[in-house]
Amino acid sequence: MKSYNRKPIPYSTIVAVVNGDPVAVDEVLNYYRGFIRSKSIRAFKDEYGNESYSVDESAVAQIEAKLIEKIIVKFKPF
Repeated sequence: MKSYNRKPIPYSTIVAVVNGDPVAVDEVLNYYRGFIRSKSIRAFKDEYGNESYSVDESAVAQIEAKLIEKIIVKFKPF
């Protein structure tokens, strides 16, 4: 597994998401975009039985929506 030396999302950004700031929501989604897309890769078969892999955009949308929902509902600021 790859290890990235990324700074965590600032606490102030998470609080801004809870308060409904759309810029903060974009920051959080951009932070996790690569991970979400990597977990949304699906195998598709064409009419000839050839298998190809592609990002399932509906899965991406579902994961992003669930992430923001959990931050807004579950996160309790100090």
